Amino acid sequence: MSSPRFHGRVESEGRGCEAPGCREAGEFRAPGRRPHGFDGPGEWRWFCLDHVREFNAGYDWFGGMSAEEIIAAQSPIAGWRTESRTFRPDAGVDGVPRWADYADPLEAIAARARGIRSRAEREARTAATGRFSREEAQALETMGLGSDTDRTRLRRRYSELVRRYHPDRNGGDRKHEAQLNAVVEAYQLLRKSAALA
Repeated sequence: MSSPRFHGRVESEGRGCEAPGCREAGEFRAPGRRPHGFDGPGEWRWFCLDHVREFNAGYDWFGGMSAEEIIAAQSPIAGWRTESRTFRPDAGVDGVPRWADYADPLEAIAARARGIRSRAEREARTAATGRFSREEAQALETMGLGSDTDRTRLRRRYSELVRRYHPDRNGGDRKHEAQLNAVVEAYQLLRKSAALA
């Protein structure tokens, strides 16, 4: 049994070519007036072989683009510049430490292990003693500090993180702005905490 689709041909009963005055069957599709998008599939226009070739010869894929957008679209690495969650510098980790902050992978692994251990200890102590509130525990995690933190260590860590994430230290790049804001909010909460000695 042969397939009804062959080299782009889609056989259909009663569908005619949409080119004005053509009486041939509309067996080849072309992009319609409404493109495919979030709202679902777009519309197709149906032509005979001669008219779909004519349509394709006059179709401008770059229509409406600026020169910079055209150059970017023609780049051999077009589409590869986007970052997925896994391959972002922070590797999708909400708290510190971040892989991009370390030159040596073993230091990053050790810091991550310390963070996990510290969080587990902090949660155990919080459950037993109630030293830090839930918000304060999250702020400590944002700062990358354990439950044994004092005010001096908090100030030192805050200063270190602000220097690391501030745009002035990153050549004006504002990509760490969200992390900087999170650190500032965490510090503002923790510096008023009665739980810190």
